[in-house]
Formats: sequence, structure tokens, C-alpha cells
Amino acid sequence: MLMPSIFGENLFDDIFDYPFVRNEAESNGLMKTDVKDTEHGYEITMNLPGVKKEDVKATLQDGYLTISATSDSTKEEKNDKGQYIRRERYTGSCSRSFYVGDAVTEEDIKAKFENGTLKMLVPKKEEQKAVENKKYIAIEG
Repeated sequence: MLMPSIFGENLFDDIFDYPFVRNEAESNGLMKTDVKDTEHGYEITMNLPGVKKEDVKATLQDGYLTISATSDSTKEEKNDKGQYIRRERYTGSCSRSFYVGDAVTEEDIKAKFENGTLKMLVPKKEEQKAVENKKYIAIEG
């Protein structure tokens, strides 16, 4: 049993993880998601700060809705002589998947991306049950 430590969730988080990446992802709220159950479906609201609309992809396969986002940024600071004081580059990607059922199609899902927030409406659909075709076997005798 792993016990929480003063360093984080558990001791191994700080030993095996990259602490700067974990803390940056937590602080900028990347892919923080709210799913609201409504009468007609589910409203998914996902925060994607700093991500452009063209870098967000949503796919539907085998009943799973997967949202992925990529981010690429560069920051440069120079002194008066044009020498680098600091250069930072960040490239990353993340994704989330939700099971929405096999009955939901791509046309059923409505999505809107505005000001770093993705909003999706996914309808509730009942799975179509297979119709039982009973065939009776004639018994002679």
C-alpha cells in the first residue's frame, strides 16, 4: 500500500515523474473537463488554454469519443546585445476518451470551440437490441 508523502500524491511521483511537467499541467488547467447529465444528453465542457482550434481533434470509434489536443510554443528573451538570456520551447499533446455508446454517430454530436473552451453536446441514445428471430423446428411424430 502506497502512503501519501509530503512530496506529492506518493513518494514515487517525485522520483519517477518530471515534476515541472506535472506541476505545469496542473496549474494551467489543460483538459479539465466537466460532464453534465441533462434530459437529452451530455454536455461536455473542456478547458484547453493556449490551444488553437485547428490543433483540437475529436474522433468517434467503437463507441468511444476521443478528444486530443496538441500545443507548440516558443518563448525567447534577449538582452540588449541580442544574446539569449532564456529560450524555452514546449511541445505536448494530451487526450481524453469517453464511452458514449455504439448508437451515437458523428452527426449526432455537436461541438463548438471558443476562447480555449471546447463544448460538446452528445445525445443519449438507447442501444438497439437485436430482434429475436425465433424459428421453430418442426417435430414429427
